Amino acid sequence: MTSETVTEYDMIIVGAGVVGSAAAKAFGEDGRKVLLLERDLSEPDRIVGELMQPGGMNALKELGMEDCTENIDAINCFGYSVYRNGHLVELPYTEDPSTGKQHRGVSFHHGRFIQNLRKSATNAINVTVKERTVSRLITEEGSEKVIGVVGSFKEGKEETFYAPLTLVADGIFSKFRREFTQVQTKVMSHFVGFLIHDFELPYSQKGFVCIAKPSTILMYQIAPHDTRVLVDVPGELPKASTGDLRKYMEDIVCPQIPVSMQKKFMEALQTERLRPMPSGFLPPSVNQRNGTILLGDALNVRSPLTGGGMTVALEDVITCRKLLSKENIESFNEADLVIQAMDAFHWKRKSYSTCINVLAMSLYSLFAAQTPDMMVLQNGCFEYFKLGGDCINGPIELLSGIKKSPLFLIYHFFRVAFYSIYVLFRDSDIYSVHLNFLQSFSVFYTACVVILPFLWGELKG
Repeated sequence: MTSETVTEYDMIIVGAGVVGSAAAKAFGEDGRKVLLLERDLSEPDRIVGELMQPGGMNALKELGMEDCTENIDAINCFGYSVYRNGHLVELPYTEDPSTGKQHRGVSFHHGRFIQNLRKSATNAINVTVKERTVSRLITEEGSEKVIGVVGSFKEGKEETFYAPLTLVADGIFSKFRREFTQVQTKVMSHFVGFLIHDFELPYSQKGFVCIAKPSTILMYQIAPHDTRVLVDVPGELPKASTGDLRKYMEDIVCPQIPVSMQKKFMEALQTERLRPMPSGFLPPSVNQRNGTILLGDALNVRSPLTGGGMTVALEDVITCRKLLSKENIESFNEADLVIQAMDAFHWKRKSYSTCINVLAMSLYSLFAAQTPDMMVLQNGCFEYFKLGGDCINGPIELLSGIKKSPLFLIYHFFRVAFYSIYVLFRDSDIYSVHLNFLQSFSVFYTACVVILPFLWGELKG
C-alpha cells in the first residue's frame, strides 16, 4: 500500500455522525481548517438516535443546524404517554416561557437526519469532508502526542493527514476509546427495534412508554407511515436465527401492550426484521491525551430510554466550541492550553449531562423493576405521574433536557420515593401495617441505591 501526505489541518474529526458533523460546522465557522473523515458516507441505518428532545432542538438551533430536521418526513413530538397495568397517563412537554408555545421535540429516521447534518457540515466554511476509514492515530516520535491520522480508501490505499488536534467521535463501538481510558461500556441489556407501519399511538405526536415485565417498551412515530418500536430485553438476548427472539416478542411482550395495539404489533413481527442494539452505561473520562479529544458516545453512554443522548452530544459540541474558540486559543499547537480547556470541559459539561445521564439510568432501573422494593417504587412513580401538575411538569422538564439542575432531579426522585411509601400504606389493609413499616425503610434504602451511585459517578470526577 502507498502512503500520501496531504495538507495539514487545524483539526481532524473522526466520524461524521451527530457529534462529528456538528463539530465540523462549529469549528469551521470559528475559523479553523477542519477535515471530517467518515468510513461510509452513505445513509446509515440505525434503530436509535431517532428522537431529539427539546433540549437537543435548542442546541441544534444554537449551532445553526435546526433546519437539519426539515424535509426528512420528521414528526413533531410534544411529550409522552405512559402505560402500566391497563392504566394510561399523559405527560405533555411544558410551555416555553420565551415563546409562549409548548416545547417541541422531533422524531425521524436516524439516517435521513445524519445525511442532513453531513450536508450542513460539507457546506460550512473551512470544512473538508472525505470518505476514509481511519485505521490509526499518528504520534509524534518519542512522545504520546497525537499529530494526525492514517485513513484508507475502500480499496486499501492509505493517506496520512496531519493536525495539531484530532477529535474522535466514532460512536458507542469506538475503536480508539482504549487509547484514552480503560473504562469500557457496561452493557446492561439490548433494545430490539423494528417498525410498524400505519400504526396509531394513544396520543398523536407523543411517544408511548409501556412499563412491562421484565422491562420497558417504547414506541414513537418517526415518519408519516412509520412507528419505531424499541423493546428492552435484559440479560441474555434470545437468538433471532432460531426464532426465539420473535417468540419472545409474541409470548412475553405483545400481551402486555394495550389490546388495541396487539394486532398490528403481531403483524409487524411477521414481516419486519428484529434488530438488537446494546444498551449500557459509560461514565465520562477526563480528556487528557495530548493532541486529541474524545466526544459523543465514544466518551459517555447512557440508556436510550429517555432519548437524551443527542442532547448531551450537541451540548458537548457547544461547550467545546466555546472553550476552544480562537478568542481563548489562537492555535491548537498550544497544547497546554488545549489540555487545560478540556479539563474545564469535563467539569462544565456536568451542568447539563448529569441530570440526563442519572435520570436515564435511574428510570431504566425503576421501569425494569425486579425486586419487591423496586416494584413499590415503580408503582409509586406511576401514581406520582397521575397526580398531574408539578408531579408531571418537573420530571418531564428533566427528561426533555430543559431543566438541568441535579438538585431538582434529587428533589423529584425522593418525592417519588416518599410517595411510593405512602402508596404502599394507602393500598394495604390494616393487618399489613407492621410489615409495611419495615418495608418502608427497605424501599427508601433501595431508592438511594438506585440514584446515588450514578449521581456520585457523575459528580466525583
